[in-house]
Amino acid sequence: MLLSIIIPTYNEEKNLPRLIRHLCDHRDERLLEIIVVDGGSEDQTCEKARNLGLKQIFSCPRRSRACQMNQGAKAAKGEVLYFVHADTLPPSTYLDDIETAMQQGFPMGCYRFQFDSNRRILKFNSWLTRFDRISFRGGDQSMFIPKALFEEMEGFKEDHLIMEEYEFLLRARKHTPFKIIPKEIIVSARKYDNNSWFRVQLANVIVFNMYFLGFPQEKLVRTYRGMLRD
Repeated sequence: MLLSIIIPTYNEEKNLPRLIRHLCDHRDERLLEIIVVDGGSEDQTCEKARNLGLKQIFSCPRRSRACQMNQGAKAAKGEVLYFVHADTLPPSTYLDDIETAMQQGFPMGCYRFQFDSNRRILKFNSWLTRFDRISFRGGDQSMFIPKALFEEMEGFKEDHLIMEEYEFLLRARKHTPFKIIPKEIIVSARKYDNNSWFRVQLANVIVFNMYFLGFPQEKLVRTYRGMLRD
């Protein structure tokens, strides 16, 4: 297995160095490359990545996670793609975990997640991610998939401004087994720190249901951003 890690970024100068160091501290010959695709950051995100020795740093013409991840996948040379958000930390065993899952017949999968917070209500949110329901999934849990399968699925839909990972999971899982690795990826609780738990949950539920009711992407984005502080 040769793995390409793809990290979409936007103003992640604080989190990205921590993630890159973590990935590199636990790498071996199976990790072929780490690719950063930036969506027009106004901080030092790209400079921080270069200072850590990354060579594969791209600028996406659109601030769109779907476009950024597709661009990274197109540039990737590995046989397996691993999409990771900049404000997360996968388990130190991520290479073994992904290879084992694929050897078990699961070409695609993710982790459960755990917030970097001791708040009990957030621990409950984390506990729910062990269950195989689309409402408990999300990009924060990361996703691995063979590049050939990703290309066969034609990648993320670039007309999606939000919910792009949900859409891809629903489409891909009609064709391939999916593994929820029984370990936790650490996820930043910053959204909950900047907003109340209730406000974040309400925004998630409203936008999730609007998406499946067919509301336009622009309306979903306006609703979500209007309900939450960045």
